[in-house]
Amino acid sequence: MSRSSYDRTLTIFSPEGRLYQVEYAFKAITTSGHTSLAIRGAGVSVVITQKKVPDKLLDPESITHIFNITPSIGCVMTGRTADARSQVQRTQSEASQFRYKYGYEITPDLLAKRIANINQVYTQRAAMRPLGISMIIVGFDPQYGPQIFKLDPAGYYVGFHATAAGQKQQEATNVLEKGFKKGWKFESKDEVVELALSTLSQVLSTDLKAGEVEIGVAEEGKVEGRGQFRKLTTEEIAAALDRLSERD
Repeated sequence: MSRSSYDRTLTIFSPEGRLYQVEYAFKAITTSGHTSLAIRGAGVSVVITQKKVPDKLLDPESITHIFNITPSIGCVMTGRTADARSQVQRTQSEASQFRYKYGYEITPDLLAKRIANINQVYTQRAAMRPLGISMIIVGFDPQYGPQIFKLDPAGYYVGFHATAAGQKQQEATNVLEKGFKKGWKFESKDEVVELALSTLSQVLSTDLKAGEVEIGVAEEGKVEGRGQFRKLTTEEIAAALDRLSERD
């Protein structure tokens, strides 16, 4: 069989042990045109991503890559936008079903495991195709504190201290690895947010503006033992950028 034959058949391995359609799904993520990253600090997990408005006539408020799943869990999606919205809806549905069945909110690790299992099924059945997105889940667990999980189209998921996805994934990963080797320590939410902004700015080699990025924060909530996830407002992002510029 030629390579094109394996291209058309999702569920058959090539002689080299490759599933080309799954590899193409990964390619869709790296060619998405934007970069996302997540960092876990003391009591908080932060996700940040670029916000690009492709048309001047579009309403910028209608464009987002960061979504709430539950009151304490959120995610950032990198890749094909339609695939991302589909998976977010499925993830929200799975979280709602868990709460209805067991009477309490699903934890970030269980949610990541469930969605990763669904992604893996997409690589087995000929009537489906892998989704061209990378999902980074962040949340606050009452027992384990802030958490970060990254899921890929192949159905693999794992927890991270910090991770990245998208067009500049490798560059962002290199910056994050160097930082953790130096012994990064975070004492507050503001420090983690500022680090996320400075890292993304360094990776993109540009000065960021408040309207060009989105930031989501998962931290301990006002109700004891419960977490909360929310997106920062444009004003809060602008204030963080001001603090960052003053420090530099």
